Amino acid sequence: MPLILEIVTPEARVYSETVDTVVIPTVEGEVGILPGHIPLVTQVGAGELRVTRAGATELLVVGGGFAQVSGEKVSILADSAIEAEKIDENAAAEAMKRAEAAINSGALAPAEVERLEAVVRFSVAQLGVKRRRP
Repeated sequence: MPLILEIVTPEARVYSETVDTVVIPTVEGEVGILPGHIPLVTQVGAGELRVTRAGATELLVVGGGFAQVSGEKVSILADSAIEAEKIDENAAAEAMKRAEAAINSGALAPAEVERLEAVVRFSVAQLGVKRRRP
């Protein structure tokens, strides 16, 4: 019995497919979800999300949010998400540099620092996935 995985960001539905397994990066470590998993709500951390579908592994990068497992459905409400094939390595590196420079410039409100740190974490995750792929 397969899982239905749906990943939604404030901008769009990034992913909606029937999958065999999903490994979610949470703030406390990775969580593997198989069909029949117990109900779960967890906080998603920035990192690599691995999906197995028809024997092949697909990679996505998520930038924080929440995941809910209920029955055979996995819903991820993410601040940001992108499929590995769509990652622009140069754009991610530039976003990281700009965010780091802004953080280091000082005189920012705490909420802005938190937002920029999230940009850095998401960019690092994208670069990690992109640089590892052939």
